[in-house]
Amino acid sequence: MSIISYIRTIADYPKKGVLFRDISTLFLDPRGLRKAIDGLVMRYSGAGIDKIAVIEARGFLVGAPLAYTLGCGLVLIRKKGKLPGSTIGEDYALEYGTDRIEMHDDTIVAGEKILLVDDLLATGGSALAAIRLIEKNGAEVYETAFLVDLPDLGGSKKLKASGYSVFTLCEFEGD
Repeated sequence: MSIISYIRTIADYPKKGVLFRDISTLFLDPRGLRKAIDGLVMRYSGAGIDKIAVIEARGFLVGAPLAYTLGCGLVLIRKKGKLPGSTIGEDYALEYGTDRIEMHDDTIVAGEKILLVDDLLATGGSALAAIRLIEKNGAEVYETAFLVDLPDLGGSKKLKASGYSVFTLCEFEGD
């Protein structure tokens, strides 16, 4: 059984006409959560990943057990102003305006192999910004991994067109 059966769809949220893919039901069910993490572990075991970079906030829930199981480090990429100490940041476009993500400037070392993980891939804006952060420190983005892809929103297409490999456990067509 795919993890798709553990993900609830909520119509007209956050606005009319949108089908919101709610992964909280996946996290609620221990079988669904195990299936999701095990699916990622199977893909990346033996890949020589040095660190997993995760995007706030639900990416933390996926990346932490994955990093623990693979025995590698975890890099937190957070919204602007959430990290103490010296950080580097990247802006990215939103539907109306921009946002910024940051990470500590000493968390990634040149030459490391980094897996970028988040819960859901929509437009790809935050993922591309996270990739730029990782590459600023001279690391290699091994692959990008997501529980869910929403291909109609174009994120996977943007990442692939930029030369990055995309792995997802499931996808939902439509908005």
